[in-house]
Amino acid sequence: MKEQFVAYIRHLQDSITSKLEAIDGKARFAEDIWERPEGGGGRTRVIENGAVFEKGGVNISEVHGKLPESMQQYFGVQDADFFACGLSLVLHPVNPMVPTVHANWRYFELYNAEGDIVDQWFGGGQDLTPYYLFEEDAKHFHQVCKDACDKHNPEFYRTYKARCDEYFYNEHRNEARGVGGLFFDYCKVSEEMTMENWYDFVTEVGNSFLNSYVPIVAKRKDSAFTKAQKDWQEIRRGRYVEFNLVHDKGTLFGLKTNGRIESILMSLPPTVQWKYDHHPEAGSEEEKLVEVLKTPKEWV
Repeated sequence: MKEQFVAYIRHLQDSITSKLEAIDGKARFAEDIWERPEGGGGRTRVIENGAVFEKGGVNISEVHGKLPESMQQYFGVQDADFFACGLSLVLHPVNPMVPTVHANWRYFELYNAEGDIVDQWFGGGQDLTPYYLFEEDAKHFHQVCKDACDKHNPEFYRTYKARCDEYFYNEHRNEARGVGGLFFDYCKVSEEMTMENWYDFVTEVGNSFLNSYVPIVAKRKDSAFTKAQKDWQEIRRGRYVEFNLVHDKGTLFGLKTNGRIESILMSLPPTVQWKYDHHPEAGSEEEKLVEVLKTPKEWV
């Protein structure tokens, strides 16, 4: 299974980066091949200072070795080795009318001292973080997510949409990071699903990504915006940073397993503001966004 999924994410990275370069029209992804001393490595691709994307990354990694003691406690295992692979992407647009997007699709295996697989699972998802709320964009993103889920189980969208709303939430701010999408983890063999079934589902979602996001970018990338709207984008980016550094499990896993810092923190935006006790004006478009982020909404 791991060879099959590694081949998939390598191909998906190529597909996504080539499409994003075509949309940007100016910048190209710089590629960085890296190795992890304990085992494995990855292929990081970063785009910066583009016409559409201020900063973004589409990274793949395949890492393996001894599971650190802190992570053994987390997973409830002892003296275990691990293999993990996945594709992770974050795109921060220039234009504040274009939302930031994040996606990740991953596969894990845990091994005992004899090298036998003792556990394996898939995880992943994708979520949208707008700075100005266009409801038709949120509906489009969620509809594509739902269509991908419905091909495999009519309950998947409702279940994983709810988990996304719960996971991508800044508890210290009492607000969601964005308008959600899908979040699934520990997708293991069950009576209903084999690992091959999970592979088909996860790759279905991964293949749907460009259709979920690119039409939104195409619609909004040339919109006019003011300095004040750019400032608001940077203030909201601060909330994004807070989530990634305080709550995100992927960041924690990377740091605990001696991951490559540049790739782990690639998700952070290039320019951010933190204004003391900042609140948007009553009745403004900025307040409209914040109000929606306080309570999860059904978009489709």
